[in-house]
Amino acid sequence: MKYIFEVHIRDGYRAEEYAEAWVRASEIIQRAPGARGTELHRKIDDPTTLIAIAHWDSKASRDAMEARRDPTVKAIIKSAAPCCEIRLIGEFEEPEWVVMPPRNRGRE
Repeated sequence: MKYIFEVHIRDGYRAEEYAEAWVRASEIIQRAPGARGTELHRKIDDPTTLIAIAHWDSKASRDAMEARRDPTVKAIIKSAAPCCEIRLIGEFEEPEWVVMPPRNRGRE
């Protein structure tokens, strides 16, 4: 499953400041059973908006990590709180199948 949230950097702060904290917290979170990686992306033409995607084996795995969150992670998140506003976009299941268009259709 994917856990996706949007981060808005507040005036007077930079995305890089949040990213440093995000990396530190992610390194710890990714040690949890079921963690499959994270990504942080900056929005095109808006350096103050980021999207974070955490990949998990299941919602249960992520919920278990959240229920016993490491105190160091809590402290990192608290330290980053003044620089941003975070909005949960949602939790998404992995699709059973994916349909993608052929790469070369129409390029002959």
